[in-house]
Amino acid sequence: MKKTGAQILLESLCLEGVDIIFGFPGGAVLGIYDELLNSPIRHILVRHEQAAVHAADGYARSSGKTGVCLVTSGPGATNTVTGIATAYMDSIPVVILTGQVSTGLIGNDAFQEADIMGITRPCTKHNYLVKDIKELARIIKEAFYIAGTGRPGPVLVDLPKDVIADSAEFNYPESLNMQSYNPTYRGHRGQIQKAFKLILKADRPLIYAGGGVISSNASEELTAFARTLAIPVTSTLMGLGCFPGVDELSLGMLGMHGTYRANMAVTNCDLLIAVGARFDDRVTGKTDEFAPNAKIIHIDIDPTSISKNIRVDIPIVGDAKDVLKKINKLIQEEKEDWTSIRREWLDQINEWKNTYPMTYEQRDVIKPQYVVEKIYELTRGKAIISTEVGQHQMWTAQYYLFTKPRTLLTSGGLGTMGYGFPAAIGAQIAFPEKTVIDIAGDGSIQMNIQELATVAQYNLPVKIAVLNNRCLGMPRQWQGLFYDKRYSNTCLEVSPDFVKLAEAYGAVGLRATKPEEVVPTIEKALSIPKAVIMDFVVEREEDVYPMVPAGAPLKEMLLV
Repeated sequence: MKKTGAQILLESLCLEGVDIIFGFPGGAVLGIYDELLNSPIRHILVRHEQAAVHAADGYARSSGKTGVCLVTSGPGATNTVTGIATAYMDSIPVVILTGQVSTGLIGNDAFQEADIMGITRPCTKHNYLVKDIKELARIIKEAFYIAGTGRPGPVLVDLPKDVIADSAEFNYPESLNMQSYNPTYRGHRGQIQKAFKLILKADRPLIYAGGGVISSNASEELTAFARTLAIPVTSTLMGLGCFPGVDELSLGMLGMHGTYRANMAVTNCDLLIAVGARFDDRVTGKTDEFAPNAKIIHIDIDPTSISKNIRVDIPIVGDAKDVLKKINKLIQEEKEDWTSIRREWLDQINEWKNTYPMTYEQRDVIKPQYVVEKIYELTRGKAIISTEVGQHQMWTAQYYLFTKPRTLLTSGGLGTMGYGFPAAIGAQIAFPEKTVIDIAGDGSIQMNIQELATVAQYNLPVKIAVLNNRCLGMPRQWQGLFYDKRYSNTCLEVSPDFVKLAEAYGAVGLRATKPEEVVPTIEKALSIPKAVIMDFVVEREEDVYPMVPAGAPLKEMLLV
């Protein structure tokens, strides 16, 4: 029995386990939307295509599944580019389905035609243009396989209108044979043995964990590894939650806004064990002074990341979970008291921690750090937190102690303002019973604030905590530090009344202007079973510290 392209597409998605699609309709994909009425797949109608990708991304990060979004051709497709690049930079598995004009019109500047293949080639793991309906099922199978395996990433499938309307026999492939794509999952035993010997000899070892630990579900193995050998752990922004932030071995985040103890530990360690991290410039600072005294072991599933930014001594290409399992197996044969062996190193790190702890002074104006701390305390660290990008993002990374993987959703690589709110929608769809909070700035929340209509339509109880300092905080901080306080266009002299705005969309708006109002506001918001905006009027002049100036060595931190 023949089926239409729309039917083949949706049945293929069902066979991939897809039950949620985030999207926005248009002329080129109306055939798919019509068939959705006959499908068990639930569609979440967002208000902007960028939000559709971010929501699919947030769904993927929080659940570990591949997110899916569906948009139309031309502007619908181009509106997804920021979301696609965001997912690409952070290695998030998302399949983006875009409509396209009919095959006979491609290249003719037809109405709502855009070369989305060419536009997204640099920011997708792979993309497809389906020219023949007989290829559709195989391409969908490949798209999900590529998106979710190896180093995950976004895959785009462009669907011409006539292919969707055409019909063919439906045979979904049971397996794939892609000779040109074979990710290496198993770490080389010889390299692992070399690394293990180096780990045992090190006096001042340090683990540097990234988002790859989370994407490979290797948190349990990493925690066992660190605790057994008493090795301190610092993580990237993307890696927060892969190791319990409350553990005494946890040093918090490193890099530009990392903790003093983490940056000093990197500078003074004699062995750095990088796991699923890519030595981003926000982490390394001045590369030739990064971990200057250390041998470096790098575990990563992507061989192109090895020695890309920092030269490493022992590369191990493979899945972090597989490699750490093998290392942990070797550890079982060791009977030493590693905490005693590492005592001098651990004492040194505690001294750094006590000398320059993370701190701020809460006076008569609400400090943004105070709001984040109270959100952490009142949610007992169990919420899924998303952020936009800027100062509030760094305060969240510093003061919310993430203890579980997949509980922080943030745009690490691209730094996308407008990411957090739609990502929170995706997470709330994935986990309807969990508390999901978007911690935002008053500038960044306005990038996708139209999605208040989405949370109202689906009665999603997402909470938004706006740290409202009436300016674009991070650019303003840089202008203050590096441009002699010449604040050019970073003050938001006109902003909406967030309480009234929430009410206009059918949500609840709350405001706190004094420190004593912070806790009652959060408590009230958490008690309301619908979307709430909390508008915290915070100290405008507050800056994020510690801070390493761009391009400087990690040890050159500005602390106050």
